[in-house]
Amino acid sequence: MSDTETLEDSSAPLIEHLAELRTRLIRSVLAFLVGMTICFTFGSMILDFLLTPIENTMRALGNPNPVMQYTAPQEYFFTLIRISMVGGLCISFPVIAFQMWRFVAPGLYKQEKNAFLPFIISSPVMFLLGASFAHYVVVPLAMQFFLGFADLPSFFAALITPEEAAGAKDTGIDIVFNGKVNESLDITLKMIVAFGLCFQLPVLLTLMGKAGLASAEGLRNVRKYAIVGILSVAALVTPPDVTTQILLFTVVYGLYEISIFLVARVEKQREAKLREEGLWDEDEDDEEIHAEDRGP
Repeated sequence: MSDTETLEDSSAPLIEHLAELRTRLIRSVLAFLVGMTICFTFGSMILDFLLTPIENTMRALGNPNPVMQYTAPQEYFFTLIRISMVGGLCISFPVIAFQMWRFVAPGLYKQEKNAFLPFIISSPVMFLLGASFAHYVVVPLAMQFFLGFADLPSFFAALITPEEAAGAKDTGIDIVFNGKVNESLDITLKMIVAFGLCFQLPVLLTLMGKAGLASAEGLRNVRKYAIVGILSVAALVTPPDVTTQILLFTVVYGLYEISIFLVARVEKQREAKLREEGLWDEDEDDEEIHAEDRGP
């Protein structure tokens, strides 16, 4: 067989994989465009839903008719486009994940398929839980902090001089909130995406544990560094609101501890399986015992 024939034989599988990859990518993009179109069709309803926390806060502070504004002709349109892109990605994620799975599944062993498939299912579920937690708990707290803080001067003024506060004032300027649609939406989307991604921590670490890239003992040893990292992330992705930052830190650190438990459970299951097959090395038990005796 000549070198030319050998090269053609080796390149044929590569071309087939590239053709299949192109097909999977085209289907994923089409699913994203369909999801984006659906979200754009109901964009105003989705926007009203996302702005519900700030609406409720404004009503609670005494504004009977909350109003949001936009200051550029194209601002509202591009706000709907942003919502459509995020919503389209969420809607099309099951299709995209399925296309990714169909592309990599032929190259995996049966046990690898059984280990990888549950994480494709649990990942969107955890993202949805994180997004819901952000929308229903974190964003309302942030809005109450910022808008309530701005309303404090008028509150104390009403306590000190109730007669003057009830009518018109001869001096001073009233400071009122005239929210912009895109800026208010930025806070909501940022918090939803941040908490959705943070809730992926148990999924990621458990998958790394199954792949042998992380261990429960290793996660315990780096716990103090994880605390610093979580605090840094909480300071970066949340508004300058101590309550929100503490809440994000508490939730993510709790997820980290849950991840340690899940990784330890995966290790026990792998150990039990290897013992049944007679492939477990007893020296590993001795190393773990010595590591526990030495302490962290």
